[in-house]
Amino acid sequence: MESAGRLDVNHQLGVNELPFIVRWEDTLCTRCGRCTSVCPVKAIEPGVIEKRVVESLGPVPLPTTVRKVVSGVRQVTDIARYCVGCATCRQVCPNEAIRPEWNPAHKFAWHVNKGGEPHRRGGRRNDPNASTLDRLKFTRISMLTDPALDAGRHEFRVRTYLGRNLPAEDLPLRIQGNDLIADGTPYIPPVREIFPIRIGGMSVGALSPNMWEGIAMGVAYLNEVKRIPVVMCTGEGGMPPRLLKSPFLKYFILQIASGYFGWDEILHAVPHMQCDPAAIEIKYGQGAKPGDGGLLMASKVLKLIARIRGVPEFVDLSSPPTHQTKYSIEEAVAKMITSMSMLFGFRVPVYPKISGTKTALAVLNNLARNPFAAALAIDGEDGGTGAAYNVSMDKMGHPIASNLRECYLNLVKLGKQNELPLFAAGGVGKQGNLAANAAALIMLGASGTDCAKYVMQAAAGCLGDERNRCNICNTGKCPKGITTQDPRLYRRLDPDKVAERVVDVFVSADKELKKIFAPMGRSTELPIGMSDGLSVDDPAVAERLQISYAC
Repeated sequence: MESAGRLDVNHQLGVNELPFIVRWEDTLCTRCGRCTSVCPVKAIEPGVIEKRVVESLGPVPLPTTVRKVVSGVRQVTDIARYCVGCATCRQVCPNEAIRPEWNPAHKFAWHVNKGGEPHRRGGRRNDPNASTLDRLKFTRISMLTDPALDAGRHEFRVRTYLGRNLPAEDLPLRIQGNDLIADGTPYIPPVREIFPIRIGGMSVGALSPNMWEGIAMGVAYLNEVKRIPVVMCTGEGGMPPRLLKSPFLKYFILQIASGYFGWDEILHAVPHMQCDPAAIEIKYGQGAKPGDGGLLMASKVLKLIARIRGVPEFVDLSSPPTHQTKYSIEEAVAKMITSMSMLFGFRVPVYPKISGTKTALAVLNNLARNPFAAALAIDGEDGGTGAAYNVSMDKMGHPIASNLRECYLNLVKLGKQNELPLFAAGGVGKQGNLAANAAALIMLGASGTDCAKYVMQAAAGCLGDERNRCNICNTGKCPKGITTQDPRLYRRLDPDKVAERVVDVFVSADKELKKIFAPMGRSTELPIGMSDGLSVDDPAVAERLQISYAC
């Protein structure tokens, strides 16, 4: 027994092997217990510590060494409860007595695959460098030949279209006198006018009820009060039934993915819907984990989520990598787009979402021939997700800038660049430059962009970062209450405050887009594909994107 105990100690990790070391100041601590009670992963715990203290007491104060037993805070070295560096303990400490510090000499990467399971990340990619989007500059400034506009006083219409835009000669309409007459049985594709920055798919279940409700309230306020037509994608997992039957459904894009979670509720609600949804998004891939399906871990499948998704509680919900009833992209696109269009009487735009890969062009060429395909959404590698393996996020995928540019130039060759809109995602706002990244993608050929992680960080103060700080979204232990289904955690989040911040984000993005487009003399139409307005300081990037090189 004694020998086994020594071997067990030998196989334990030390504090110096962990990514974060918790620094605790004995003299400042009041032993209130707040830090240990709020730690989401239980990485610190109250304990009894034996200390060596040098004292000088008595009438002749000579230094003497004594040993004292005191209460304090101790860091746990169990790999299952390692400190994630969220610093929630520091936020609640009244005296700044405790803080996590990044340990650059850690050996965490060698120990995380406990039980043979690869490490999952709940946050962004491990990429400390700025993306290509953040290196692009807007260098076309109109002056005398094409006067620039006043961004503060000029009337702007920063809007884009979600839906196939047929050229005038292809519309089944003719003008007779002052009347517009339909020829035969016309089919005019449904089109929505929306704000060019959409909120990407984050499901009920991946997000906490308070977070999802806060974003939804913000979207409704932006549309109803601010008159900024922002739309939000539901992600895979359906919607609360009361929202499906509300007049606010028109601001949401319903996503159907390979797991079909939540679609029983949606189908049952169709006869009772007061309005149509903004669109239907058929998810075939995600940029953060291309070729892999979604995953909602059992710890997050509580009663509310299980009821919405129509599954038992506390079971892992994994989506297949593809829609299992389809054998090819041609069949999948044709059958699913047509069936979803029929469900809503061909009144709702239906489009697929794919991950950014070298096969994106094949999907695009197929969509260009399908009259019912409303758009194509491409998700690049820099997107974040709540349950991706670390190796997928760091080593798989395609950057969005070059993938989007290839697809747009291919549409130009087909003569359909103004007909089939492209929506780009993946790292938009990664460094905080939401409007600038969106404008750059628009000028590379996108009709609009998606952002999701940026909304989480801006609206609720997500603590994760590129250095593996926090990033435990997939575990259901989010210290901010953003990505958890634990009521003790998500009650920390005020949905009203989340809604206020969502409104702030998009109002400021609207103003910044005007500031970017005004010097180019654009006020009523987005500069989609206007690549001569972009420059970059890297000749290789300039050649790849076919934009100008400036240094």
